[in-house]
Amino acid sequence: MTGIQLTPQDTIERGLSLAADGGADGCVVLVAETSSTNLRWANNTLTTNGAMRGSSVTVIATVGAGEGTAAGVVGRSSVTDDSLREIVAAAIATARAAAPAEDARPLVDGAASVDWGLEPEETSVGVYEKFAPSLGESLKRAGLERRRLYGFANHEVATLYVGSSTGLRLRQALPRGYVSSTGKNADLSHSAWVGTATRDFTDVDALALDAELTRRLGWATRTVSVDAGRHPTILPPAAVADLMTYLFWQLDGRDAFEGQTVFSKPGGGTRIGDTLSSQPVSLYSDPALAGLEAFAFAVARSSGGSSSVFDNGLTLAATDWIRGGKLENLMTSRHTADLIGAPAATPDIENYVISVDGATGSTDDLVAGLGNGLLLTCLWYIRMVDPQTLLLTGLTRDGVYLVENGEVTGAVNNFRFNESPVDLLARFTTAGATVPSFSREWGDYFSRTATPPLLIPDFNMSSVSQAS
Repeated sequence: MTGIQLTPQDTIERGLSLAADGGADGCVVLVAETSSTNLRWANNTLTTNGAMRGSSVTVIATVGAGEGTAAGVVGRSSVTDDSLREIVAAAIATARAAAPAEDARPLVDGAASVDWGLEPEETSVGVYEKFAPSLGESLKRAGLERRRLYGFANHEVATLYVGSSTGLRLRQALPRGYVSSTGKNADLSHSAWVGTATRDFTDVDALALDAELTRRLGWATRTVSVDAGRHPTILPPAAVADLMTYLFWQLDGRDAFEGQTVFSKPGGGTRIGDTLSSQPVSLYSDPALAGLEAFAFAVARSSGGSSSVFDNGLTLAATDWIRGGKLENLMTSRHTADLIGAPAATPDIENYVISVDGATGSTDDLVAGLGNGLLLTCLWYIRMVDPQTLLLTGLTRDGVYLVENGEVTGAVNNFRFNESPVDLLARFTTAGATVPSFSREWGDYFSRTATPPLLIPDFNMSSVSQAS
């Protein structure tokens, strides 16, 4: 079998057998198969399209028992039977050379899922069957109207297989797609951006996206200089996702317990149970959310923070992180849950929803209700300044607009901002309905989000930026 490319199922069975023969006391094998296709356009012309496939294998071998268990993890792409032998041997050797793992727990038990025997799912350029004609019409229309369009569309399907020496055999295929498009006027002096996430492109209308770009470029026919300072600011769902995704990633129970984050309690412990906002705002994840489906079981290729390789295959369930403004849970492995005194493990789930009880209406409705302020459509180059407050800094990009008497009346200069998304949840005064959103900064690899538009009465534009 040397050099033979194995099926995912055969790779797992072969890897587990090799681990047992090599003296491992336990083993988990993860096989990820990905299929993707993309389109690119620039200056109103479709420039490239392509399709790719990828495969990777991770072997987690354990030696010892109980508190003396150590783990070794080795991963590689494009594995054959011959290279699988090397990976398994290396994982066992790494485990034998390692100290006992503090997060050691019995490997997750289980059986084969009903779809275990199925092949990996694939995508193709056919996924753009509905989208491509409307994109072509958009490019043609932009040329006639002396606008320029630039953008990228991507679709991928990831099929993950997990098998363990304890009988676990899991398979799940997840599709994910998105469109990111920028429009510029003829002399390139103004630009605007729109983006959207999708599972299969049947719900993406390129003409509707182009209409929104056209509207925003129209707002920019008048430009106004605005000083830095605190301004009433409307954040559409995309900009809310820009900021709140960073908050989501900081919900690490181990880091909070060790005093490293905004969710650390002064004097020790975590802030679970603390009220973060007087507003009825909630942040939750659910692997079964329609349209935002995520892996239904824990996946960890390394241990650290609140993830553990011993938890691979652990069933995930709907989890409230913030409910009614109160911090309910932090992300934990089984080990971290015991460490911080949580009743059960609440692993990371690769989606989230932010909602505000009773909130209705759209971004346009928030604009109509604002006397004077700013509409901030997207952010970029977001970085953390202070983990203790989750203070972030970054720049505005491709569209900051002036709102006067409930109408957008022009474009304004760009800014550097300094804000904490935790503070924003406590300070917003008005919210709209929650809708699927796509972050300009993070959406190309974390797109399963749904957020509302928010009105912040005093968003901190700390300085004027020369970025354009």
